[in-house]
Amino acid sequence: MDLEARKISFVQEFLRLQNEEIISGLEELLRKRKAELIENNFKPMTMEKYNAEIDQAMEDSKNGRMIKATDLKAKIQKWS
Repeated sequence: MDLEARKISFVQEFLRLQNEEIISGLEELLRKRKAELIENNFKPMTMEKYNAEIDQAMEDSKNGRMIKATDLKAKIQKWS
């Protein structure tokens, strides 16, 4: 069974659940596993990359390629 078929099967089984304790357990398992995967794939930035990011940000700022935080928040509010 391929991944898509497994996901569909899982969702169908999940939708049949009537036990809140099992649903809560699955939610917690999903949160923990996603956090583990993120942590395991996290790699610290090198100093060279860090400095390049700062240089790029300074260049963007100097050339007006930025957006104010308040403008960004307003734009995000329109998404929903």
